[in-house]
This record gives sequence, structure tokens and C-alpha cells, in this order.
Amino acid sequence: MTSLGGAEFAPLTKTYLNTASTGLLPLRTAQALKAAADDAAHGRVGPEYNFTALAAARAGFARIAGVPVDRVAAGNSVATHAGLIARALPSGAEVLIADDDFSSLVNPFAVRTDLKLRSAPLETLAEAVGPQTALVAVSAVQSADGRVADLAALRAAADQHGDTGGGTRIVVDATQAMGWLRLDPRHYDYLLCGSYKWLMCPHGVSLLVVPEDLGPDELVAFNSGWVAGEEPWNSCYGPIAELAHSARRFDERPAFVSYIAAQHSFALIEELGPERIGAYDLALADRCRAGARELGLLPVDARSPIVALPGQGAAAERLKAAGVEASVRAGNLRAAFHLYNTEADVDRLLEVLAEA
Repeated sequence: MTSLGGAEFAPLTKTYLNTASTGLLPLRTAQALKAAADDAAHGRVGPEYNFTALAAARAGFARIAGVPVDRVAAGNSVATHAGLIARALPSGAEVLIADDDFSSLVNPFAVRTDLKLRSAPLETLAEAVGPQTALVAVSAVQSADGRVADLAALRAAADQHGDTGGGTRIVVDATQAMGWLRLDPRHYDYLLCGSYKWLMCPHGVSLLVVPEDLGPDELVAFNSGWVAGEEPWNSCYGPIAELAHSARRFDERPAFVSYIAAQHSFALIEELGPERIGAYDLALADRCRAGARELGLLPVDARSPIVALPGQGAAAERLKAAGVEASVRAGNLRAAFHLYNTEADVDRLLEVLAEA
């Protein structure tokens, strides 16, 4: 049986159902990564090539996200970008988060002890937005169980209850969504995305989308180095005279080798299309949930490729011994289906679970 990814992926030596932890690299990406490492070892890659690849990766991500490329900043981790936003909030500002959301998004706000951090269930997050809420931070898809946030409802609530200081900002972590789920840019202000899961990039590729109406003093480029200059090669010494006029002013120095590879993964996502990938992934997840119910299990009700089976975490070791790679999160056995998986992978998981 051929997967949607087809020849882009090497023959798997196991049933890999762990994309929600780490996505597999397409062959084109792996080849680019190997070539970049080999070039670096032999002095064949100059800095100009690094920046060309970075620009291509940034543009590819912008197209997938559906935003202008000048709104996209490049970095290395979601937590760093979340920290940049958290640092910009005034003392006493209220930040609303979803209960038990992913720590890399939440903790940068939590360590600001002068902020008012408030939490609510994901399903009622929009109802929890009030006129005092300065910012809402939420994952588009929950890591622990695959539940999908209602970002449209959240946007409506934020627009209705935004404070008099300019409205409620919405920060969305798209790490578990981008690549299979098309997000509407109108539903968020900031977008954070680690790209080593559903976008199938090496570690060290994380993008930040800043608001279209970003004010001149709203976000300070505290993490900026020479690469954030309007003319990077003239910004290497002393204070940067002129930061980039676009979101590039918020760039960290990127992990260039990872970005050399990332452009190829982004290209594959564009070629297949997030909608097609999403439909394929969801069909596999639906098959898994239906099969799990037939076994008497109760998967979390979620419309995502992440299938969470509460109380089944102990099965992970037995699955691993049988060549099935899944994970355990918050006590759930978590399987995640992507374009390199097939119905046979779903059936293998269910077969091992049925042996208990």
C-alpha cells in the first residue's frame, strides 16, 4: 500500500505513529541536509548561500501560512518567540491560556510574575475572554490529545471584549497544526510554529508571524543580532544602526543548516497542499478511532490526526516491542498519522492493542 507521501519517504523499518513528537524527513530534505553537512565539512558553502536558503524557507512558510513574507520572522524555538511577546506586555496585563496547554507556549508568560495569568478549559476559552484580557495564548491543536481550538470563536470574543488599550491580541501556537490544517490568518495576531513535526523539518526551525497592524513600540527586538539589520553585513559591529523594516527585525541568528533543509520540506507541503494532506491524515485517524471503539476503548473526541486513548499509556512499551512507535502524553496513548502512514499502519496498531 502506497502512502500519500510515496517515494518521498524511505521504506520505514517500523510502524511510525509519532509525528506529534517528531516528523519524519522527506528524502529530498534528508538529502539537502546531508549535502549541507558535507559542504560545511569541505568549506564549499558560503554565507550568501545560507541567506538564500533562509529566504526561500521563509517565503515557503509564508505561502503555507497564507501571510505576506514580510510578517515572518525566523528563529529556533517556540518558547523564545513566546518569551519575546511575553516580555512586551505591560505589568498587570491579563493573559488567558487554555488548561494544560503546552509548556513552551505557556511558561514564558507564567514566569512574568507581574502578569495576571488565567486559565480556562479549551472548550470554553472564548467565553472566558473579558474586557480586561490583554492577550490569549493557545495551541491550535492540543499536544496531549489532539483537540482543536475554535479560533474563529476566539477571534469574535477578542474583538467584542478587547480592552480600550487596542484590543485583545491572540497568540496561536501552530506547531501541531501547520502542515495538515490551514489556519485563517484573520483568526490570530501572532502565530508561532515549531516546524519539526507536521512540517517535517529538522530541529531548529521555528517561525513567528507578527500582526499586520503591529505598532512601532508593541514588540521590541530584544533577541536581535546582526542578522536582524536591514543590511546584515553592515550590522556586524556595535549597535545596529537600522533594524530590518520587516518582521526580519525579530530574527534570531537561524540554524542555517536546518533552514537549508527546511525549504525542501515546505516545498513538499505546498506541492501536496495542506487540505489534501489534512484529508488524508484525518481519514487514517478516523479509521483508528473507529477501530479503537470496537476494542472497547474510548478515544478523545477530536477532529485531528492525533488520536489519544486515555488510560492506555502502559501499552506504549508493548507497542514499541512490536515495532509500533507511539507516545504517551498526560496518561494518554497518543498515535499521530501523517502523509507517510497507511491504513496498514492503523491496522497494525489496532492489532497489537487487541492482543492485550
